[in-house]
Amino acid sequence: MNNTLGLFVVLLAGFGLGALFFGGLWWTVRKGLASSHAALWFLGSTLLRTGAVVAGFYFISLGDWRKLLVCLIGFITARFAITWFTRTATKGIDAS
Repeated sequence: MNNTLGLFVVLLAGFGLGALFFGGLWWTVRKGLASSHAALWFLGSTLLRTGAVVAGFYFISLGDWRKLLVCLIGFITARFAITWFTRTATKGIDAS
């Protein structure tokens, strides 16, 4: 049972990393397109988001492939959640 709880925590951590990555991507696109320095927004965001996610995967997995796999499942789940959330959040904006 303790192992199951640990894997659930790893799943939530992967979801958090995914939310950070894909939520940050959505935010960057919205800010970058309105900026006169879009290249700096996109480059800085890519480096920051990728670095944070790679470090998070490294520390969460602790060298165990099972934890890495569960963390990846949480990360991918967050992608779908953020995609759904941003699609519904911007539905009223696209109508104008």
